[in-house]
Amino acid sequence: MGFLFSETVYADTVAAVTPASQMAADTTVVQKSESAEKEQEEGTVDVKEIVFGHIGDAYEWHITTWGKTHVTVPLPIIVYSQTTGWHVFSSARLEENNGSYEGLSIAPEGSRYEGKLVEYDAQGNEVRPWDFSITKVAFALIFNSLLLMIIILSVARWYKKHPQDSEAPGGFVGFMEMFIMMVNDDVIKSCVGPKYHKFAPYLLTAFFFIFINNLMGLVPFFPGGANVTGNIAVTMVLAVCTFIAVNLFGNKAYWKDIFWPDVPWWLKVPFPMMPLIEFFGVFTKPFALMIRLFANMLAGHMAMLVLTSLIFISASMGPVLNGSLTFASVLFNIFMNALELLVAFIQAYVFTMLSAVFIGLAQAEHEEKKEIKTEKEIRELNN
Repeated sequence: MGFLFSETVYADTVAAVTPASQMAADTTVVQKSESAEKEQEEGTVDVKEIVFGHIGDAYEWHITTWGKTHVTVPLPIIVYSQTTGWHVFSSARLEENNGSYEGLSIAPEGSRYEGKLVEYDAQGNEVRPWDFSITKVAFALIFNSLLLMIIILSVARWYKKHPQDSEAPGGFVGFMEMFIMMVNDDVIKSCVGPKYHKFAPYLLTAFFFIFINNLMGLVPFFPGGANVTGNIAVTMVLAVCTFIAVNLFGNKAYWKDIFWPDVPWWLKVPFPMMPLIEFFGVFTKPFALMIRLFANMLAGHMAMLVLTSLIFISASMGPVLNGSLTFASVLFNIFMNALELLVAFIQAYVFTMLSAVFIGLAQAEHEEKKEIKTEKEIRELNN
């Protein structure tokens, strides 16, 4: 990425590492080393660490372990402390200095800020600085976004070089045209309605952003494998974007249905039960979008990791049981990976479709209802 810094930039004078912070960092390192030695002696595998280490965020990208050597990709740490100013350095510095560097250290397990960078005051209390670091999820988010931009711009470049109706696109460009038009015509146009042109750029971007992040999350090697759409902060931003698109561009009929819906008057006055329910629904819709995408992608990653861990858990149970569980684990993992490929598309499709439906409901115009009151009018219509 070009952000791997070996030196530290200061905005103010950098304070020395306090004894409290050094002691806390040493305690963390001792706890980790004791836990690792205990696991090696017992020959057990910490499934919790494997699962949550994969689906969680980190200041470095762990690729594999070769013997006792951890192969990792260091990432840039960018932190602003109110007492010591700016700190910009590589995450490798933390590994080289026993988990502590320039008064900053990773909060230990059980801490309020577990796994995050903290500093310690004179009393030994943890203080969270402003953290702008490029973490594992952030790096994957940037990489996947750049990859998506390259794909879309390469398709657009082909169309720029070929005049309209000159020749039909083939290969990858033809596939992308089919893919984009399927989402545009079958989802966006049909759900939003006549004004779909205004919202098509956002909805297409949301679909392909979710889809490529879901696919990259299934790639088992660097730079794939990060659980981007299984991070609730990412899904929250996507849901907020839909929330803004729905409510910022909603017409008068949309707001009338919220604060004065077409229901019997006693449901609106003296107690506005239905307006309150409709107003509450304004926030539950994006919340449901956020939780649905987050939970489905998180569950898929966790299921595959647990199935893989069965191989190592059963290693001490004898060759027969270990062999049978390994065979079953491999089969189920193949099935789960094939299923996750389908889920990667379905979740992007569902998020885009529901967003389009919510936007379409906010754009719909009410037609005037014409009531037929007399038999004469009915006979005239029949004739």
